[in-house]
Amino acid sequence: MSTAREHPDQTAQLLIEALPYIRQFADSVVVVKYGGNALAGGDEASALASFAQDIVLLQAVGIKPVVVHGGGPQIAEMLKKIGKTSEFHDGLRITDAETLEMAQMVLVGKVNSGIVAALNVHGPIAVGLSGVDANLITAAFRDEKLGFVGDVTNVDPTIVNRLVAQGIVPVIATIGSDIAGQTLNINADTVAGEIAAAVHAEKLVFLTDVPGIRRVADDPSTVMAQATVEELEALVSSGAANGGMVPKVEACCTAVRGGVRRAHILDGTTPHALLVELFTDSGVGTMVVPS
Repeated sequence: MSTAREHPDQTAQLLIEALPYIRQFADSVVVVKYGGNALAGGDEASALASFAQDIVLLQAVGIKPVVVHGGGPQIAEMLKKIGKTSEFHDGLRITDAETLEMAQMVLVGKVNSGIVAALNVHGPIAVGLSGVDANLITAAFRDEKLGFVGDVTNVDPTIVNRLVAQGIVPVIATIGSDIAGQTLNINADTVAGEIAAAVHAEKLVFLTDVPGIRRVADDPSTVMAQATVEELEALVSSGAANGGMVPKVEACCTAVRGGVRRAHILDGTTPHALLVELFTDSGVGTMVVPS
């Protein structure tokens, strides 16, 4: 493997290229949605370590990261272990009482704590939360066909803002509760978009297992380097964006319309894709901009 010592000119050029972006985003909040598919894309320990390095570097150069995570593949794996098949309706997991219990165990007890632990290898910099903490995420039942699945009705960013102001990275599991205190499973992409708007983030970044948004769903060569909100809404309307990409696209639109300057979708299974997207001219994913 090549090193900076072997290629000092290339290393210097990368640092020079990154400098204006570091200056531009310093003191800004960047919400990073770490998808369960990105985490499941390879060796979990290596994936977490690489992701943690990226988040710690963002913080070291003055950026304020907030992490929102999913855990779909991990929930499916846990359900499989107990002999339960995952069922979906309109791309959302049908969540009965037992599935909700498993989702809480996996999201809060496994995925969230794993991300926090990986970050805290580098110092006491991260705290795990779920949407029920400090009434961060209030939700309402979405559809009786889906069971204990919620839609976000309110985001109270107070706890997130306090942690960020103290130099702490909030790591948020997307379990919320309704006004009666019933916990609900909420799509993590949707939550990321709502939180990014609520904390007035500079950027919202989705780390998933695809290299970006395709203009033609089954054609990898049609990945878009940049797209407007209107273009994305047209892709959803036409069916060109479908399946699990729909909530990501909708969350990007929600965030950008809510004041977030840029949203990004990129392949989180590629090591350090987050840094390449934020700090280089070419980037590696799809950047969503206002019209």
